[in-house]
Amino acid sequence: MAKKAIVSIIMGSDSDLQVMLESKKILDEYGVPNDVKILSAHRSPDDAASFAKSARKKGFRIIIAGAGASAHLAGVVASHTTLPVIGVPMETRELKGVDSLFSTVQMPAGIPVATVAIGKAGAKNSAILALEILAITDKRIEKKLQAHKIAMAECIRKKNKTIKF
Repeated sequence: MAKKAIVSIIMGSDSDLQVMLESKKILDEYGVPNDVKILSAHRSPDDAASFAKSARKKGFRIIIAGAGASAHLAGVVASHTTLPVIGVPMETRELKGVDSLFSTVQMPAGIPVATVAIGKAGAKNSAILALEILAITDKRIEKKLQAHKIAMAECIRKKNKTIKF
């Protein structure tokens, strides 16, 4: 039987799915139970609010929310829960995601949304940030994160040895 999801990955549209699956891949690699769903702050606002209000009771500990353009999903969800919400701005055709970034990061006082980079890098970082939050009380995740950082540093050291002038 699968463990109950503790991180929820939500997105405003199915067009965001390929980007947001980057979050899921990392959480899966760390063995963190998660779920993925589409909720729109504008097209299904009641569903988004209902999800946020019930998320803690359902066992979620962190919510990762990806949205583009007006990108209100993370903020709307954060306004209805006390769980940490991590916003992932999606790249847009017209403004390359700057509109999504501003909509996600510029929240009023009292409604925080931790905001990461635009697009796939942000989706990956949202999972790492969620893992860092979980690692406060989970030594297994903390050790895997430490090993990940050591591996990144080693990769850079190896690349430096190959530079020739």
